[in-house]
Amino acid sequence: MIDLKVVNEDSGSQARTCKFDLNGQEVETPLFMPVGTKATVKTLTNDDLEEMGFPIILGNTYHLYLRPGSSLIKELGGLHGFTGFKRKFLTDSGGFQVFSLKDLRKIDDNGVDFRSIIDGSKHRFTPKNVIETQRELGADIIMAFDECPPGDANWDYISQSMKKTHEWAQICVDEFSKNKGHQHLFGIIQGGIHEDLRLESQNFIQSLGFDGIAIGGLSVGETREDMVRILEVLSTGYDPKRLRYLMGVGTPFDFLNSIKNGIDMFDCVMPTRVARHGKLYSFSGDINILNSKYKRDNSLIDEDCGCKVCQRTTKAYLHHLFKSKEFTGQRLASYHNLAFFHAFMEKVKKHINNNSFMDFYNDWMSKFHTKK
Repeated sequence: MIDLKVVNEDSGSQARTCKFDLNGQEVETPLFMPVGTKATVKTLTNDDLEEMGFPIILGNTYHLYLRPGSSLIKELGGLHGFTGFKRKFLTDSGGFQVFSLKDLRKIDDNGVDFRSIIDGSKHRFTPKNVIETQRELGADIIMAFDECPPGDANWDYISQSMKKTHEWAQICVDEFSKNKGHQHLFGIIQGGIHEDLRLESQNFIQSLGFDGIAIGGLSVGETREDMVRILEVLSTGYDPKRLRYLMGVGTPFDFLNSIKNGIDMFDCVMPTRVARHGKLYSFSGDINILNSKYKRDNSLIDEDCGCKVCQRTTKAYLHHLFKSKEFTGQRLASYHNLAFFHAFMEKVKKHINNNSFMDFYNDWMSKFHTKK
C-alpha cells in the first residue's frame, strides 16, 4: 500500500492535504495531473511539465496499446525510458474508451471486443490482459479495468454495469498480486448518479486490496448538480488511508466542489484542449483570447499567475498568434493553462493547511460561480 500521510484536514469541510512517496518522488495533494494520452501532453515538452512542477502525468492504455504498442514501449524501457520524462506516470485502463467509442466495441461479461481507430483491426481487452498491458507500459500507478456507463443510463443498466466492474476489479486484483513490482493499482467506483449504487460500489471497491480509490463515471453526461450530489454522498465513506482520485474532471468549479468533498487527485484534457481553441483560465476569470477586444490589449495574460508565459506575453500578442493560426499561440496558451492549474492547487493546499479552505471556496464561487 502507498504510505499516505495526511498533513491537514480542513475544519470546515472534507478537504485535506496529503503527502506520499511514489517510487522516490514526493507527491503532495490535492493534485492535478496533465493528460498525455499518447505519451505526450499536446504542444508541450517534458521540460515544460517538469519546470511547472507536475509530479505525475497520464498515459492512455488503449491508445498506447494500439500505437506504438505496449511490448515495444516495454522493450524501450517502459514509459519512463521511452519518453524521457523524469517523474511519474499513471495509466488509465481503457475503461473510458469502452464508454466513448461505443460504435467500435462490443461488451460481454468477460471483456470488450473493439476495432482499432487506426486501421479497423480487431482487438480484445479483458481485466487480465489490461493489467499485463499496463505492466508492459511500466506506469507507477495503474488502473483496474471497468465499464463506464453513460450518465443518462437507467438504474437497471448501471446496476448490471457496476456488477461487471466489481467482477473485473476482483480479477484485476488477483492478476496484479502475482507480480506487483514497483506499480500501484487503483480500483474504480461506478454507479452513475444513483446514490444506492454508488455507496454499494464504494463499499465493495474499498473491500479489495487497492492502493487507491478512483471515482469513475462522472462528467460523462450527467448534470453538474448530480455530480456534486454524488460526491457529497461518497464524501464521508472513504478509507482515510487511501488516495481518492476523481477521473476526467478539470475546471476550478469542479476542483473546489470535489476537494470540499474529500477528493485528492484529478486529471483532465480540458486545460490543453480549450487552450488550443483560445480559452485561458486565470485568477480573474476565463479569457477568450480570440475576442476582438484583446487586439490592442497590452496587459499580461494573468498578472497573478507567475508562469513564464504570463511574465512576458501580452493578450494582444497572443490574440495575434491565434488569429494568424500560429502554432506558438496554442503552445503558449497550453503552457499557461497547466501552470494556472498547478498554481490553483498550490493555493488550495495553502488554504487547507491554514483551515481557510471554505473562505477560498466561498470567495471563488461568489466571484465566478462558473459552470462552464
